[in-house]
Amino acid sequence: MIGPLLRVAASAAAARSLRNAAHDSALRAMLAMGAALAIGVGAVCLTCAAYILLARNLDPAAAWGILGAFWGLAGLLYFAVASRRRG
Repeated sequence: MIGPLLRVAASAAAARSLRNAAHDSALRAMLAMGAALAIGVGAVCLTCAAYILLARNLDPAAAWGILGAFWGLAGLLYFAVASRRRG
C-alpha cells in the first residue's frame, strides 16, 4: 500500500524539479538574449556617437575608416581570445 504512494510522491517531486530546471534554463536564456541585445544596441549607439564626433573633425570617409579599423581590431581580438580558450 505504501509503495505506490511513495512512487507517486517521488514522481511528483521529480516532475517539480524538472519544471524548476526548465524554468531556470529558460530564464537564463532570456537574460542572455536581453544582455546580447543591450550590448548590440550599445555598440550601435556608441558607433554613431563616435562617427558624429570624428566626422566633425575629419571627412566622413576617414571617420568610417577609423571606426572600421576599430571594430576590425575588436573582432580580431575576440577571435584570438576565443580560439585560445578552445585550443
